[in-house]
Amino acid sequence: MNDAAANEPGKQLSRRMSLVALNPIIAVMNRARALRAAGTRVCDFSVGEPDFDTPGHVQDAAIAAIRRGDTRYTATDGTIALKEAIQAKFRRENRLEYRVDQVTAAAGAKQVIYNAFQATLDPGDEVIIPAPYWTSYPDVVRLGGGRPVIVPCDRASGYRLSPTALEQAITPRTKWLVLNSPSNPTGAVHSSDELRALADVLERHPQVLVLSDDIYEHLVYDGQAFTSIAQVAPSLHPRVLTVNGVSKTYAMTGWRIGYAGGPTPLIRAMAAIQSQATSNPCSISQAAAVAALLGPQELVAERRADFERRRDVMVEGLRHAPGLVFDVPQGAFYVYVDCSALIGRRTPEGTTIVDDTALANYLLEHAHVATVQGAGFGFSPAIRLAYATAEADIRHGCAAIVAACNALH
Repeated sequence: MNDAAANEPGKQLSRRMSLVALNPIIAVMNRARALRAAGTRVCDFSVGEPDFDTPGHVQDAAIAAIRRGDTRYTATDGTIALKEAIQAKFRRENRLEYRVDQVTAAAGAKQVIYNAFQATLDPGDEVIIPAPYWTSYPDVVRLGGGRPVIVPCDRASGYRLSPTALEQAITPRTKWLVLNSPSNPTGAVHSSDELRALADVLERHPQVLVLSDDIYEHLVYDGQAFTSIAQVAPSLHPRVLTVNGVSKTYAMTGWRIGYAGGPTPLIRAMAAIQSQATSNPCSISQAAAVAALLGPQELVAERRADFERRRDVMVEGLRHAPGLVFDVPQGAFYVYVDCSALIGRRTPEGTTIVDDTALANYLLEHAHVATVQGAGFGFSPAIRLAYATAEADIRHGCAAIVAACNALH
């Protein structure tokens, strides 16, 4: 190769860039924003982001932090005040005990997960990921040098991992199991009994660490209780990383504070990774997170009720869409819709719906409703719809989806 060719844009990128692509959720969100900028009304069901304002007392705590000069570097993975607030949260809500040196904070739960895999994975190490999964899990594993082991969990299973499927997926190279309950993208929730059954399997395989992604813990509906696996199975506590954050519960997505509790050696290693990447999360956001975790919690229940009502509105609206099949989600703020009956149908323009990506494109272009294709979550054909938006928009968007499905031949 000559020097000119070697210096062409893209030729100098690393091999690891072949392992990842732009997050499909972000890609859909960008297209929806472009349509909106051009003057089109778009119902955006693509992004899982509460549309509520951050609570007032949290905003006040951030302003107070600025005014008292808390604008400098902090400890790499969080101030003592934040770590103690996280300790208190785990104790109060999950009955989990962590020392300060067993707690870490980062710029979002995604960075926590990234740090964990960077700190633990060697080439060939395997990470079990039930599908449908949150889009970032496999790519973050690959960036850490590991191999994602995808375990399909179909609608018949309630999109939940079974003990049998877990046992069959474990090998001598298994390093982690990822659990996300309530689930993004399905809204499935593992009960205490189901988690206990998974723990029985894990107890036979002491080399397997567990990443419990509890970011949607407060969004559980129909009177169900949330349980985390370290709470259900204390014997696993020394090898569970319990991940959470303030983004979904307190409408603080942009503040970028995620946190976790786990074994001290892992937490220290994650802090070392973070020290060479971003250093501390935003000092102002940390002060705000302290106020969120230790302040009044009544709003949490109110928001849960708001999301449950929105869920019901979306479920009722989608029931009238021909070819779409789904279960009522138990948690989070997503409906995962089986669209297999629509594959092979044609649009009014004569284009064939060849897969769920084509359907998502059709709904965006024809109905001006943004959804995310199931391919991005490792389980097709399906689409994910987020109901973290106003009820009026949910009704309008669902009616547009019904009309678009009726228009297919």
